[in-house]
Amino acid sequence: MPDSLTRYAVHRSYRCVCGTSVFFGNNACLNCHRQLGYESERAQVVALHATERGDQWTIESEGGASGTGKRYQRCANFHTAAACNWLRPADAHTPAAADGTHGDDGTCIACSLNRTIPDQNLPDNRIWWQRIELAKRRLVTQLLALKLPVNSLLRSPWQDAQRGLAFDFLRAIDDAQPVITGHGGGIITLDVQEADDATRERHRAALHEPYRTLLGHLRHEVAHYYWDRLVAGTPWLEPFRQLFGDERADYAMALQTHYNIGAPFDWAQRHVSAYASSHPWEDWAETWAHYLHIRDGMDTARSFGLDASDIEVDRPPYTLGALWDSQRPGAQAYLDFINNWLRITAVLNELSASMGERDFYPFVLPAAAVAKLQLVHEIVKSAR
Repeated sequence: MPDSLTRYAVHRSYRCVCGTSVFFGNNACLNCHRQLGYESERAQVVALHATERGDQWTIESEGGASGTGKRYQRCANFHTAAACNWLRPADAHTPAAADGTHGDDGTCIACSLNRTIPDQNLPDNRIWWQRIELAKRRLVTQLLALKLPVNSLLRSPWQDAQRGLAFDFLRAIDDAQPVITGHGGGIITLDVQEADDATRERHRAALHEPYRTLLGHLRHEVAHYYWDRLVAGTPWLEPFRQLFGDERADYAMALQTHYNIGAPFDWAQRHVSAYASSHPWEDWAETWAHYLHIRDGMDTARSFGLDASDIEVDRPPYTLGALWDSQRPGAQAYLDFINNWLRITAVLNELSASMGERDFYPFVLPAAAVAKLQLVHEIVKSAR
């Protein structure tokens, strides 16, 4: 399979048909006032033309103005606090199941993954849910662009009732039992208070983390889901154990040990984060999330014309000896990709410093992590 690292997987720079730059979350062009929507199959923000039906649209750049193009509807969450600007095919409607728990509720593929949303009668929840949904949509665009399986556990027309994915966005009320962010059986749970900047920063500082974001949480938790789908019971399990360790080690005990005594003194020589040292599953999740960070960061840079070849940073590059498998097809392209990322982030860190902010990229990748990232890359490629 051809390696896609020489170009972007998902384009992050968009333009309206009038030529004005528009952005991922926009639902209207500020220049020409055309309605916009995100079309997930082509991974593009597109200009819309209203049809004779008020709830259906065509894409203007493809004969939409004549009304002859494919018809779309806005996601049912367009008018909610989620403010979802995604589109869905107008002919995708599927009747609800007899029990009313499944079927089509008019949402897009990203919103169809929601099982539980926070109580919308609480003002903070509306704001936090909007932030969470924006991060989740960013995640889903990347998963789709990488051609990973993205199916709803709950709703047609994207339903996979056996191996699908769902999200519970929960909030503890009145100091009740705290919400534990995690994954189990295809369901990702997120404490919605992580969308509160002050709360998240307090947690970050308390846990001595260099980085903590909503998108990072979602990328980490979805890694556990994809381990179940792409690694467990497959030929990738043995290479996983060689690099990450034996996941059959007692998980609960490993986490308790980590929280009681912390990470090993030499964790930075083998892992992308201190938490990754707690158990092979967490090492996988932190490495997977890091891979998605790097892919999306490089996709965005390339989409806007930022090329590492234009950057003058004198840093020793990683060589083929750092890789998990230097003989694998595409190994050199992967290595160039990592080295280019490190050159770009060196400059971005300096830009952050010029604004008085913490490093944009507060990580130092050891060679062992570069090898693990290559294995993640190969597993992602194999899943297409």
